[in-house]
Amino acid sequence: MGIALLAAQRSKDPNTQVGACIVSEDNIIISTGYNGMPKGCSDDEYPWEREGRDTKYPYVVHAELNAILNAHGRSLQGSKLYVTLFPCNECAKAIIQSGVKEFYYLSDKYADTPSTLASKRMIESAGVKFTQLDTTIDSITLNFKIN
Repeated sequence: MGIALLAAQRSKDPNTQVGACIVSEDNIIISTGYNGMPKGCSDDEYPWEREGRDTKYPYVVHAELNAILNAHGRSLQGSKLYVTLFPCNECAKAIIQSGVKEFYYLSDKYADTPSTLASKRMIESAGVKFTQLDTTIDSITLNFKIN
């Protein structure tokens, strides 16, 4: 989950930074992703607004889908996903189709939205296991001074 949190820091989204990390059955990192604009689409030229005429929603690629796509076709069958926010319905479809067998998440702040309810229904039907991480760790510190 620490890698997913670190990946989330790369997102330019001023409201919700989401990160994801996919690991193999042997817990080897396969891929990471964060919510951002598609390759070639500048974060500075596309909107980050949540309301109004031109919002971020038609443009942003979610962290989970980015992590799946960043695996570049490598098999994700039986893998585990660590993600900072419970997946939406579109990401749930990609998670199921890619072969991820289980995922761990930190926040479920959109739990009662139609998107998340649909997501949970599909994930449960497909037999993908999910667990909300309850940790006593408040922060992770990176030290750049090597002794």
